[in-house]
Amino acid sequence: MSRIDLLPDAGPVLALRQALYRAGRDYHGGITKLAFDMVMDVDALQKKLHPTEERRWPSPDEIEEIVRWTADPRLLDALVRPAGAVWYRPEPVPATNEALQAVAKLLEESSEFVGSLHEGAADNVWTAGEVVDLEQRGMDVIRQVLAIMAGARQAMEDEAHG
Repeated sequence: MSRIDLLPDAGPVLALRQALYRAGRDYHGGITKLAFDMVMDVDALQKKLHPTEERRWPSPDEIEEIVRWTADPRLLDALVRPAGAVWYRPEPVPATNEALQAVAKLLEESSEFVGSLHEGAADNVWTAGEVVDLEQRGMDVIRQVLAIMAGARQAMEDEAHG
């Protein structure tokens, strides 16, 4: 496996090709370990995940396996963003006062971020980067609120069955 990162400073919002590469590279053990876990030739997977490769793409079945093994949130974002959808992995977070305060802090930070985009709103001209950043922050807030909701439900069900 190459130690050279072919996608330095790509940022939090990635295109599908970039997200596939990053998911493989950041997998514990890297692309080599991912290929081993997928029972696939290492060289073939490296070529399919190369961020600038245009002729070789992972098949739909291979993409499904990459998602299953890596569970990389950037890859999940890249897969559902074109449909305007938000993914959610049910990971209940205890619905404590601290968790609710964390959501309030996240909402406050997102509000400040949205407020900083006043130039785009003032002339109704939005750049692609502003829109993608805004969408990403919105998805983060939604996921955190859903996690707290799942935690509250789990606590309620534990009390009912406990």
